Amino acid sequence: MSNTAFQDIEDTIESANPAEEVEQQSEANAQTASAPAGEANAEREAEHKMRARPIPRVSIQAFCEDQRTADTFQTASKDRRLAKAQLTVQMGGIDAALTFYQNAPTPNLIVLESMQSPETMLADLERLAEVCDAGTKVVVVGHVNDILLYREMIQKGVSEYIVAPLTPLQVMETISTLYTDPDSDPVGQVIAFVGSKGGVGSSTVCHNCAWAISEAVQINVVIADFDLPFGTAGLDFNQDPVQGINEALTAPERLDEVLLDRLLSKCSERLSLFSAPGTLEQVYDLDVPACDLVLDIVRQNVPIVAIDVPHLWTSWAKQVLLQADEIVITAAPDLANLRNTKNLIELLKSSRKHDHLPRIVLNQVGMPKRPEISPKDFATAIGIETDHVIEFDAELFGTAANNGQMLEEVAEKSKAAEQFRNLAFQLTNKTEHKQETSKNLLAPLLSRFSRKKAGA
Repeated sequence: MSNTAFQDIEDTIESANPAEEVEQQSEANAQTASAPAGEANAEREAEHKMRARPIPRVSIQAFCEDQRTADTFQTASKDRRLAKAQLTVQMGGIDAALTFYQNAPTPNLIVLESMQSPETMLADLERLAEVCDAGTKVVVVGHVNDILLYREMIQKGVSEYIVAPLTPLQVMETISTLYTDPDSDPVGQVIAFVGSKGGVGSSTVCHNCAWAISEAVQINVVIADFDLPFGTAGLDFNQDPVQGINEALTAPERLDEVLLDRLLSKCSERLSLFSAPGTLEQVYDLDVPACDLVLDIVRQNVPIVAIDVPHLWTSWAKQVLLQADEIVITAAPDLANLRNTKNLIELLKSSRKHDHLPRIVLNQVGMPKRPEISPKDFATAIGIETDHVIEFDAELFGTAANNGQMLEEVAEKSKAAEQFRNLAFQLTNKTEHKQETSKNLLAPLLSRFSRKKAGA
């Protein structure tokens, strides 16, 4: 690598300040409502609940009196969870809504803000009821925290009453609760795996992590291989590729639970493949709505969907990343990967302000005779810790690939297999339960004592 390239790396590292970026991210999450620490905790809790509850295709109209409330709804409308809903925001409160609906049908949901007294609010709602269509839900945003007022509004048919100031996550949680059954199983989580550069091993990370989720965490997983012409999921799991995902994307309107079960290739008790055809007989131009529809159906039938996103930049690939619940970026320790990773992070930060930052996997570290950026310097430059560092091991990875096996099947105690297990627990918010060493050491003695006691 040239001296100029190394200088670029040093300049990038010097210009990055991880502590500053973390502080800016924290401020961005808190500035929506100037909330105290208790509300910040509530936001994080709401984010956890909302991660698997996207809002359906409904029309929503909000009539606000306070500009801060209107800004909060505008911010929420840009979040991925509301991507399918149609949300419009107007000023004027209940009076504006009354005027508007005199000659217009009401949407699926009306949100009304009122800064009036409880008596005035209830009287205004009585007038609004005269112009509301059957089936329209109403949410009231008030500035009076009164349990008796809340109960009276619910009795009059209001779907929910919430007290300002609000945060975008509270807005999304409120709307989602109205259109999802809290007692039903949550919609499955989508995890997108993408490489910051071609050939960095993103597919390998995706497949091994999905395997670890199914085996170590014991959650059902579907791997969706979106690299239709060159996908390797079938090869890595020693499965004969079927049309699978290509057939679903070609006619997404036909996909249902029965057809999905027929198109999936079963790898183990808890892991299935939505395989790519892996042929060049046709050109695969994917459609954004088709991708959305297929993923919606898959996530309704399985708890975890691991998407292997190929290294390309199209409208559908960008949409898949922006709509995913979690994102894992795999990078190699060189300058091109550093630049691309930083670009991806900046895009995701600006477009996904209420989501976790992407997880970073630094792969192929320690390749012989190759100049590399150290994991510490790489993390400093991108402003995010490299969650997992996987050392280069050509023999181990090559053996697994040629045998159609996962690393844990080839070398369960290897460092790489441990990294994939750790990533699997991190992505699923689970904790690995390990038996204490002391219990293992005492087990033979306790067993002998039990046998003696039984014999007596």
